[in-house]
Amino acid sequence: QVQLVESGGGLVQAGGSLSLSCVASGRAIRNYIMGWFRQAPGKEREFVAAIHWSGATTHYADPVKGRFTMSRDTAKNTVYLQMNSLKPEDTAAYYCAADLYGDYISTQTDDFASWGQGTQVTVSS
Repeated sequence: QVQLVESGGGLVQAGGSLSLSCVASGRAIRNYIMGWFRQAPGKEREFVAAIHWSGATTHYADPVKGRFTMSRDTAKNTVYLQMNSLKPEDTAAYYCAADLYGDYISTQTDDFASWGQGTQVTVSS
């Protein structure tokens, strides 16, 4: 397993920006597909973004395309989620996850074996 720790959440006004970080330990992220998911109160956890282990491909959920950018720094074993033009509907707990076995990016939570504890993002209107 890989251990994941998220940080960077907080309270921001609509239209603002936040940058989330996820530091991995135990295994190198360059070998795995890494993803970000979010879960709002009373809703199921949903896919936000993922980056392929090659670093060549990044995939985003439609609601965040053009506003969120996922990146990684393999030297720091860290993935990031830059969130711009935030909206109240982006309010959720954001989770970092690792797909330890896949070769192709999946948007399904069941395909991600390792999860962080989450960081809360609250966007006020």
